[in-house]
Amino acid sequence: MPPYKEQGIVLRSMKLGEADKIITILTQGSGKVRGVAKGIRKTSSRFGGRLEPFTHINVMLYRGRGALDTITQVEIIAPHRYIRDNLALFAAGETMLEAVDKVAEEHERNVRLALLLLSGLRALDERPADPAAVTESFVLKLLSLSGFHPALTACAVCGTRDVRLWSAASGGAVCPACAEGGAAPVTPDALGLLAHLATTDLGEVGLAVVADGRIRREARGLLFGFAEYHLERRMRSVPMLARTAP
Repeated sequence: MPPYKEQGIVLRSMKLGEADKIITILTQGSGKVRGVAKGIRKTSSRFGGRLEPFTHINVMLYRGRGALDTITQVEIIAPHRYIRDNLALFAAGETMLEAVDKVAEEHERNVRLALLLLSGLRALDERPADPAAVTESFVLKLLSLSGFHPALTACAVCGTRDVRLWSAASGGAVCPACAEGGAAPVTPDALGLLAHLATTDLGEVGLAVVADGRIRREARGLLFGFAEYHLERRMRSVPMLARTAP
């Protein structure tokens, strides 16, 4: 089959054999693709450091007969190197990449998801004061894009504004009348913070620390518990994000 050219962001890499790697890329036109970069672990590799996670690239691939394509050419558009050089930025970016990897479908075009990830990485590249807030805002926007946006200002079941509890299974904030077993108390401050993060532009949300530690911890627990429930995936990068967050 003829080669195809794509633009995308490297999500992760995995060793294959003695010298190769499997590279997972979120592309704008072909969705998530997995390609083999042959010889990349050799010092003489023509790919160099161009296939590191976070890197925005132009890439040429040959379609494989199985699940893996073959990467033949790579050109860097933006390295996003600041994200790799700072622990707080790295933790924030790694959580973004993991979340996207879990929701993206292989070879299923999703331009809005690709553009959202690009916006998130660009926001982190500006070295914001609160990188974790950028990621939390990003995850809320990703959930909305995926059809799982949590109810934050009104009951997920009946729509009343009298929300005092939280239930991931019910869709977010719920009122006492609609709460079922497993619903837990939630503070207005935590819901207000999540609503702020959901509606604020990624380039603005991290400019200042958005709330004190207690509120942030409560809101973060609600958000990622909700995300893991609805995406049916455990997010391994969240503990690192929590350690570097305000």
